[in-house]
Amino acid sequence: MGYLGGFLVTLKQMGKRQRTTREYVKDEGGKRDKAVRMHGRHVLNRYEDGMEKCIGCELCAGVCPARCIYVRGADNPPDDPVSPGERYGFVYEINYLRCIHCDLCVEACPTEAITESKLFEFSFTNRSDGIYTKAELLVDDDGLPQQLPWEDWTDLDVVAPLTSAWMRATSPSGDARYEGKVAWSGELGFGVRPPDSDQGVDDPTIPAPDRHGDDHAGGHH
Repeated sequence: MGYLGGFLVTLKQMGKRQRTTREYVKDEGGKRDKAVRMHGRHVLNRYEDGMEKCIGCELCAGVCPARCIYVRGADNPPDDPVSPGERYGFVYEINYLRCIHCDLCVEACPTEAITESKLFEFSFTNRSDGIYTKAELLVDDDGLPQQLPWEDWTDLDVVAPLTSAWMRATSPSGDARYEGKVAWSGELGFGVRPPDSDQGVDDPTIPAPDRHGDDHAGGHH
């Protein structure tokens, strides 16, 4: 087009009515409501008894298209196990300079250890802060996400209870026949969350599955 063509575009826009830029958050009504299945930054969950759900299997790292997840498992110490299984996630890191929030890691996890919160407002000036470690991803003693200095959790009471909503809405494999079925294990601070009721089964002739949470992979026994 050249620089003269660029000026032509500018001149054409000058005669048009311009849109008014809205001030972020300061508008009447504040922030918009977050969708239940919104993808935000991840959290590592724990069982109701406090044990970690991550077993260090590295399936999340293997399925990640952006190669932003690094996991290294280790054997559980017999006298003080970290997780119910033989292994646990000794190292767990997510590089948010590369993460595309596709949520494939959530769907690949066999124990529901990794889920995404609704937090999308976080900004850091140091590149090293963009690599979240296990200590930063693991939920606290109340089952809530860790709040880091560069994150905006002003609406924590709204988004924190929905940290595993995406996993619950799509498991198992998004099959609508699981509507109303509890198919996941309890979480620290929240217990067994209620089942989704709005996936919708269009064909009433499709039988619902017989199994419940106790039979589903990832249940904690």
